[in-house]
Amino acid sequence: MNKILIANRGEIAVRIIHACREMEIPAVVVYSEADRESLHVHLADEAICIGPPSPVESYLNVDAVIAAAKKAGADAVHPGYGFLSENAAFAERCTAEGLIFIGPPPAAIRDMGDKVKSRAMMQDAAVPVVPGTTGSIDEMDRVLKEAAAIELPLFVKAAAGGGGKGMRLVTDRDTLKSTLESATREAAAAFGDGTVYVEKCLEQPRHVEVQVLADTHGNTVHLFERECSIQRRHQKLVEETPSPVLTPEIRARMGEAAVNAARAVDYRSAGTVEFLLDRDGSFYFLEMNTRIQVEHPVTEFTTGVDLVKWQIRIARGEALDFTQDDLVQRGHAIECRIYAEDAENNFMPSTGKISLLKEPYGPGVRNDSGIYEGYEVTPHYDPILAKLVVYDENREAARKKMLTALENYVVLGIRTSISFLRDLLGHEAFIAGDTYTDFIPKHMEDWSDSAEAPPDDVLLAAALAEFHRKPAAAGGGSDQAAATPWQTVGGWEVGSGR
Repeated sequence: MNKILIANRGEIAVRIIHACREMEIPAVVVYSEADRESLHVHLADEAICIGPPSPVESYLNVDAVIAAAKKAGADAVHPGYGFLSENAAFAERCTAEGLIFIGPPPAAIRDMGDKVKSRAMMQDAAVPVVPGTTGSIDEMDRVLKEAAAIELPLFVKAAAGGGGKGMRLVTDRDTLKSTLESATREAAAAFGDGTVYVEKCLEQPRHVEVQVLADTHGNTVHLFERECSIQRRHQKLVEETPSPVLTPEIRARMGEAAVNAARAVDYRSAGTVEFLLDRDGSFYFLEMNTRIQVEHPVTEFTTGVDLVKWQIRIARGEALDFTQDDLVQRGHAIECRIYAEDAENNFMPSTGKISLLKEPYGPGVRNDSGIYEGYEVTPHYDPILAKLVVYDENREAARKKMLTALENYVVLGIRTSISFLRDLLGHEAFIAGDTYTDFIPKHMEDWSDSAEAPPDDVLLAAALAEFHRKPAAAGGGSDQAAATPWQTVGGWEVGSGR
């Protein structure tokens, strides 16, 4: 493996670049016209523009990505997460073009991407699944008959869906047939596949996932769990490990189930098996993510295993040099996703130039970031800016460390989720470990930012930075006044508290 093309952007592209650099493998990145000044472009050994801002014309353009790899002389492709990372056809195309795909076999991606098929495969592998239906909408009578035996409430889910898309809640059995029909149309329009199924809706579950690694020599291990229950509209905001409620016995059974799931699809590379944990300790297979996860750093902190490096090592044929018995969890890690969103305004995306950036640091603090001071946040892509991760000896120590880190994280020029996250980690329910999937709507639905304006020295630094970046306009008058930085700095009106 002489050169790796990274088919992604933002913080995950930066993360992979660092791994390549430590392994002394040159890294080339692709970028859209909107990302010409992005951090991953500046850090890579080479960068190739592959198209306009639209993802369909750039990061999702298979022909353009393959052409860039060939132009750069890369012999391997790392897809990161999102975009083409779980596209079986892309993995097959890489292989056909003589490129090493740093990920699992295409068949595993395809099987786990089909929610109906994956449920059936997990049942065959003795992995517990949420009670649900088999078959497709074409067998409406059988689906309705099977659904009649499942306790309400129910979820109708798209087989090819993910991230909450194509999912509908049914609380009245009389509406099930019409919901199935409308969900089928919606799924066909969104994913090109109208297959849906019915599944029992667990009330107040926890979302707990297990990290797995599997090589090409028959070795498969799990690296314990991550709790990812703090979500908004099925998008994760905070992740931690260990889970605050898993007993050693449940942890062992869940880890064994995850390994069985990976073996059932002949998995290779890093992957994650996601479960729903019920209040009685029962857990059920939800799905398998056949890629590196956004929240992988918390596992790296508590196990000492570099998951991205192992993706690369497995792809070039290396065997795992540790066994399940060698792996232990130490301490506690928490990750907060920093989004460019206005949490007070229904989490609307926030765009604009970052006029000041002050990132936290210190022992046990890691910041996986894709931004820098002066960077322009555009509306074209996912609003995640960075992932703030902390590690300490136990959960409460880690929580306090995260609060300190968030208090020292300053981003001016755009709105971010930092204040929201700070209040979330300070909530009594989070402190108690009552982190169910309904945490946000139950505890923070009407949240408003009570944070004070940044300290004077921060505003002064931002004002000076803006002044030097944009000199006052020549000629005086109103233009001169408008060009000074003192009235408004990064969305905060100096002297007004906002």
